[in-house]
Amino acid sequence: MGKDQRKGLPQRRSIRLKGYDYSQAGLYFITICCQDRICLFGDVVKGEIVLNEAGKMVETEWLNLPDRFKNIELHESVIMPNHFHGILKIVGVTLVVARNVGIAENQIGQPQGIAPTKTIGDMMDAYKSITTVNYIRGVKTLNWQPFNGKLWQRNYWEHIIRNEQSYQRISEYIINNPKEWSDDKFHTP
Repeated sequence: MGKDQRKGLPQRRSIRLKGYDYSQAGLYFITICCQDRICLFGDVVKGEIVLNEAGKMVETEWLNLPDRFKNIELHESVIMPNHFHGILKIVGVTLVVARNVGIAENQIGQPQGIAPTKTIGDMMDAYKSITTVNYIRGVKTLNWQPFNGKLWQRNYWEHIIRNEQSYQRISEYIINNPKEWSDDKFHTP
């Protein structure tokens, strides 16, 4: 019996592709939504997103992800009033084979070898964490709109981009998202 079932809660079904390695090179379309779809990051005015200071912070932290994770490149993205869309590319990691030598006494406790490649989940956890910390700081010091409980919904949505046609369609969707805001499934009037 799953942990959630013991508490009388329904067991959550994974939304990830079973058996897929989310640390491998490739393009990923990411969507993250605010908890309860509350609009915290700005407004759409005449088909253009106008970010408030919180939205600018969320955008800045997205743009800073390649500084934290050296094996990624960012493509199209858009911060919307209550959600975020972006395309993230994990680039191939070149492994270097280390010589088979013992560890010197003064190296014990020091990093050895290559750190494992981070997954999309690791990256999104880091992104959600830093944006939440910064948002809380903004609520406390800059009078940003408070949120109830959590800034972001529990998980994130991803789609593995497998070909150029899919990439083009998703890129256009991201670019045009502000123009289509009134018809967006995340729109809350």
